[in-house]
Amino acid sequence: MPLGRANSVAVTGVDGQLVEIEADIGQGLPSVNLVGLPDTALQESRNRVRSAVANSGEKWPDGRVVLALSPATLPKIGSVYDLALAVAVLDAAGSVPAERLAKTVLLGELALDGRVRRVRGVLPAVIAARNAGWSTVVVPAAALAEAGLVDDIEVLGATDLRAVVRWLRGEGMLLEPDVTLPDLPVPGGDLSEVVGQEDARWALEVAAAGGHHLLLTGPPGIGKTMLAQRLPGLLPPLTESESLEVTAIHSMAGSLSGDHPLITAPPFVAPHHSTSATAMVGGGSGSARPGAMSRAHRGVLFLDECAELGTKVLEALRTPLEEGEVRIARRDGVARYPARFQLVLAANPCPCAPARDIDCICAPLARRRYLGKLSGPLMDRIDLRVRMHGGAGAAFDSEVAESSEVVRARVTTARRAAVDRWREYGWTTNAEVPGHALRQKFPLPKDAVAPVEAALRVGRMSARGADRALRVAWTICDLRGGELPTARDVLLALNFRQRDAQ
Repeated sequence: MPLGRANSVAVTGVDGQLVEIEADIGQGLPSVNLVGLPDTALQESRNRVRSAVANSGEKWPDGRVVLALSPATLPKIGSVYDLALAVAVLDAAGSVPAERLAKTVLLGELALDGRVRRVRGVLPAVIAARNAGWSTVVVPAAALAEAGLVDDIEVLGATDLRAVVRWLRGEGMLLEPDVTLPDLPVPGGDLSEVVGQEDARWALEVAAAGGHHLLLTGPPGIGKTMLAQRLPGLLPPLTESESLEVTAIHSMAGSLSGDHPLITAPPFVAPHHSTSATAMVGGGSGSARPGAMSRAHRGVLFLDECAELGTKVLEALRTPLEEGEVRIARRDGVARYPARFQLVLAANPCPCAPARDIDCICAPLARRRYLGKLSGPLMDRIDLRVRMHGGAGAAFDSEVAESSEVVRARVTTARRAAVDRWREYGWTTNAEVPGHALRQKFPLPKDAVAPVEAALRVGRMSARGADRALRVAWTICDLRGGELPTARDVLLALNFRQRDAQ
């Protein structure tokens, strides 16, 4: 009884698992049976694969074909298995030798004429194949640049099924990746374009240096969005491991650029205020796609007009802000996506949003309700709160403010100090350090923490808020080049939390 084998990868979240595909050709009426928990898209691959094989000049077996995908208990979703299914059938029919096939993982969707089409999640699939010890992976030619980012595995690109068959027979070559990547400009504009607002600029620098979350409130047109858009330009470039991690998430989202697949700069994600909780967290039918929080991983998530967002959307931020991960539960398992981002919120002080507070026509209850969507537990996770005020003639100030390059140099120095301090513990920014580590392993002098203890005693601050204030104090210390936060650093950190942002 002829039996053929091929291998592919199932990706859940950003984690991949190898899938073995077996093809059995038996006696009986011509038919194709697919087993192994396939979804609707995979069930339809029976017709796609059969037509692709026939239109590639190969003969489809005359008989009953059974295709099994194992592990059988793992749900199989999508069309990424098409190429492996077709090759497994040809292997069972004796049309291709098994030497190269036994060492190769196959990824790609097949068109009816045999073309190999791009699929989502190629990068995490190739990483999974490399980690499992495979030597070669064949991907769609359109995804070759993306797959070529992974080292220590041979990556080849195929335009159609015919080319893959010739390669397996040793009669032709497949495409190889070009590792040359163009340089990208720093996104988001320059900080020198923002005039005035010294307090907000200082808060933005502290946020960039320590990875802290930021809330900006003020009347429309005062520069909240401009400041938020310039935050990625103050952050250092992603490391190699961070770039692959972020790129894998965007590969699953299907948002990678074909010209520059590797994401080297911190991403900036700014969903509309009408977005849903599912779009923010991630989900969807079948395979759970990453949401805005995961696409902003290692970058900035900017929520403009945050007071207009739904309460469920805002409250969904709470757990990822603490844990740096999104877990999407489905019937067949849990998809996990990293979500360690910097949150920047921007809001008007009230619904009418006048240029001056004395011109407000909102009732006190309306003002209270407007920003009341920002619950206490959510606000407790915001490290820096800044109320921005307009200044007469500020827009026509001829004095040029500091550029992003100057501020980025200070931010880079502060981040380097934090990395050196936390290296043995695995943390890279002050915002990631657990509270118990700050209190037990890196305690501050009693006079420095006295203001925090006083705020805790009178109930003006929670224990979590106290930990976050200490993290901000460490960042302020790093920016001034100090070794240990002083009482002044702690007071400045408390000022960011206790000022009236509403």
